[in-house]
Amino acid sequence: MYVMATFEHSVFLELGISGLEQLKVPSENILAVPLNKRTEKGKLLDSIHQSDGISLFDLAAALATACSVIGASVGFHLGWGPIIWGIIGAISGFVLAFLINILTAKVKHDRQRKVREKTSELILIVHCESHQVEKVEKILWDNLAFGVAILDNEDQSI
Repeated sequence: MYVMATFEHSVFLELGISGLEQLKVPSENILAVPLNKRTEKGKLLDSIHQSDGISLFDLAAALATACSVIGASVGFHLGWGPIIWGIIGAISGFVLAFLINILTAKVKHDRQRKVREKTSELILIVHCESHQVEKVEKILWDNLAFGVAILDNEDQSI
């Protein structure tokens, strides 16, 4: 049987592996595979096929509307008139909100990247006998595994 678990690369992983070896699981039956980190940067603008849930245009449209109303209202007392000042207000509100969104998205992305740099996950695959599965699973859970899956040799259909 195969028992698979995901771990953060830490001392708990080493404790788990030594616990498995104490359980008489041979070291040839234990495989630790580190996961590669993302090397490409995230996209700032969404496409039609992929979205990250962050919209750069929602706040921009709302602030453009508010600034155009204010600009048009004040424009009645200014020289260029309400239409020109409404357009100037809409453009300035849109640009201001768009810049705010870009800056906050960049700060949030940098903060998430720093968090991701601290946690490097890996997958631990253990090949064991069927009577050892419960003990192996308990050792993995006790050593702070993120998730554990059990695959029976008979369930494999490739």
